[in-house]
Parts: sequence; structure tokens; C-alpha cells
Amino acid sequence: MDFELRPLSRAEAAAADAEALIVLWRDADDHDTPSAEDALGRWVQHAVRDGDLGRDAGQWLAGHRVAGVRARRVVAVRCGDGSARKVRQAVASAWGALKAAPPRTLLIQMGATDEAALAAAVLGIAEASYRYTTTLSKPQPRALQRVVVGVADAPALHGAFEWAVATVHGQELAKEWANRPANHARPVDLARAAQALAGPDVEVEVLGPKEVEKLGMGALLAVARGSHEPLRFIVLRYQGAAKREAPVVLVGKGITFDTGGISLKPAADMDEMKFDMSGAASVLGVFAALPRLRPALNVVGLIPACENMPGGGATKPGDVVRSMSGQTIEILNTDAEGRLILCDALTYAQRFKPRAIVDVATLTGACVIALGAVRSGLYANDDALAQALLQAGEAALDPCWRMPLDDDYAEALKSNFADVANVGGRPAGSVTAAKFLQRFVGDGTPWAHLDIAGTAWKGGKDKGATGRPVPLLLRYLAELGRQGSAKPRGGRRKGAAA
Repeated sequence: MDFELRPLSRAEAAAADAEALIVLWRDADDHDTPSAEDALGRWVQHAVRDGDLGRDAGQWLAGHRVAGVRARRVVAVRCGDGSARKVRQAVASAWGALKAAPPRTLLIQMGATDEAALAAAVLGIAEASYRYTTTLSKPQPRALQRVVVGVADAPALHGAFEWAVATVHGQELAKEWANRPANHARPVDLARAAQALAGPDVEVEVLGPKEVEKLGMGALLAVARGSHEPLRFIVLRYQGAAKREAPVVLVGKGITFDTGGISLKPAADMDEMKFDMSGAASVLGVFAALPRLRPALNVVGLIPACENMPGGGATKPGDVVRSMSGQTIEILNTDAEGRLILCDALTYAQRFKPRAIVDVATLTGACVIALGAVRSGLYANDDALAQALLQAGEAALDPCWRMPLDDDYAEALKSNFADVANVGGRPAGSVTAAKFLQRFVGDGTPWAHLDIAGTAWKGGKDKGATGRPVPLLLRYLAELGRQGSAKPRGGRRKGAAA
């Protein structure tokens, strides 16, 4: 989908060429006096005075061939005070009035707005119009092909627009791979998706079972043993700063399907375990967006990818394995496999001498119970990193919530047969999982863990991947990149998202 940012007044929007037009109407607009040339404003004002446009954010009124407006279909929608959250709600609601016969071209008229609201409009229309089609017998291209966003001051909002378009591109790639059924998203398929991102700004390396065994990644190998699908360990590198600059390392859990292994999951909803590689998908999404954003920093992405299956060679409850760090692990529950593949990746991350490590994983059902589907769980050993991620999440409308990481929680992970057990029981399950991971982070390295088990996908009639936390991660990286000067961008106002 193509996006374009234009400086447009309401009168100019009325004359613009588009199949459909969404007018975002703030509460303050009720008191404006539209000019004689502003047919669009007069139409909405009359609707307000007649009581045909409700008062709450998201309420809309649709019109067909409105006098003085070139677009055939017009939707006026309330956006409250014009804040980012209200704008996103309004755009999603307005698309609901259009999606039965979706237009190919759309103009969203915002007028005077700020960076956060503009980004929310771009992300909101992309989210509302997204459809997964890859494994349908007759895949249809996305109906909406082009979106123009009209604002009062386009140059001042150019940076926010570029960030939003890049984020859409990354988030939709993450959705694509998380949504694919497990037989269409094997570890080898994830590796190919990563290799497709290689280019002038991104290097990709893929390791197979032999290389992983040579590295001593016994925890990752233990999870992969029950599957016929060979594991892959994917390394992506983005260089936006001097080579001497320490990178941020992103680690994404890539369990392409999780049966629970020998500790088999219940059959109900097991199909949703194709989403257990959403952390890996989010890392792929970030690396799809980075060459568009070109932040002035270095980023490394690590994706340990495998299936967790109950085959004849599968790891058994009670087995003890040796991780890449040298620590031995008693596997009490084979369904706590994500932390096993992540711990070896966290050890591998130390070779980059990172400025920070952020791992992303659909790790625990306990986090879903704690936070539901609104906020991702955030654990961190560094206050500055935690605050940066919290702020990035709020700014990107992709929020997280900091959870405790007290050393006392590690007591539950003690084992009589190994250095550590992989589970600590039901109480504080998401916390003990984070404490397990913390053991494999180097001393003095700022580290954060994002548990996205509740936010990575939706169930029920809206079942599908959300692409979270790609917006949070890209906002965090963009803010870090502002500490240096970005690479030249060529001054374009146009962007595109797949």
C-alpha cells in the first residue's frame, strides 16, 4: 500500500481526486465557521447542528456524492480532542463504513495535527484495512492501494510520517509470518524470509544444526530434537553507525509450532500455537523497516527457530542439558521451551558486546493472566532501558508494563540435579521465566524482556497476529538513533508498505 503526505486544507481535500474521503472532525471543529469555499466543512457542520453526527469519538456519518466534494463517498468521523488514541479509534471506525465495498484510493483529511496523531492515522488505517490472504485458494490483492493524508503543515510532520510508513511495512511483515500456518512457516522458511531482507543496509547469516551444535547450544538443540524440521539460528545485522559503535541486540523467540513437546498441550486452541514465533516475526518486521528509517545506530537481530514436537527423539521431563553458557538446565516441563532457545541466543548475543539486549517472546500464559491483551509484560535489569521502552510503547500506542524482577523469585528455579530448573511452578510464572532468562545475560549488560503472550495475536472471530511489538521497538530504536545523524534520505514524502 502506498502512502503520501500532502498539505491540504478542507477545501482542497474536497477538490482532491480519491474514491473515498475520511474527514477527522475534532470537538473543537464544532465551533468553527466554515468559509464559503469549504463545502466539506459546511456539510459536517450542518450534520452536527441537526444531530446527525454523534458526540463520541468514533461515531461517523457517511455521505454519497456530497455537493462540492469530488470523492464519491465521504465519511465524517468524530476524533474527540484529536489525540493519537482518539484518531486511531476514529480511523478504524470510519473504515468500518467503507469496508463492505472498499475503495482503492482514500484521502484522510486531518488538517492541523501533531506527530503522534498523524502516525496514529497511518497505523490505524493500515491495521483496519489489513487482510491475510496468502494461503487462500484464490488470494486477492489488498483492495485499498493508495492513501493520501492531508495535513496543514506537511514539512513539520515529515519525520513522523516516514516513521509511521516504515512501521506499517515492518508490522505487516510481522503479521504475515505470524499468521502463516506452521507448514508454511517452518524454520527454513523464516530463514528464507530473513535472507530476503538482505541488502546494502542489512546482512544476514543463517546457521544450521551442525553450526549450532558446534557452538554448544545444547538448550536450543534439546527443544528441536523432537521435530523432523531442522532448526535454524538466524543472525541479522543493520549498520547505521560506525562499526566500533556497540549495537542493540534484539532476540526473537522462533518456535514455529509449539505442541508442548512431551508435556503435551490440550487440543483446544492448539492451532494458535502457530503464533508462538511472533517474537521472531517482530524481529523480522523491525529489520524490514530499518532500511527505510535509517537510524544512526547498529542493530543485531537473533532468531533461534525450531519446532517443539513430541517425537521419538524429543527431550523428556527430567532431562538435563548443557546450555551454550555452560550452565546445566533440568527440563521439568518441555512446554517451557521458549526460555530454552532464548537462553542460548542471549549467550550468543554477548559476542557483540551490546549496548543493550531486548528479547521478545510469547513466553508465558501467566503474563496473559496478569496483563491481558492490552499491555505487554516488561522485565528489565536496567532502569534507563526500562524507561526508554515504556516511553516508546506509550508514544507508539503499543504499551507495556514493567513487572518485578526481585532476586527472591529465583529461589523457585533451584534444582537438585542441575544448575537451574526451567520452571518454577505456577506462582509468578511470568516472573520466574524472566529470572531464568536473566541468568544468561552478561554482567553489566542492560537487558529487557518483553513477554508478548497476551498481545501478539487475537483469538476468536478476529483471530490473527497484531504485529506487536514492532511499533514499540521501532520507536525505541528511532529515539536512540536521534543521538546520531541519520543517513541521507533524499527528501521524499512518499512511502510504501507491502
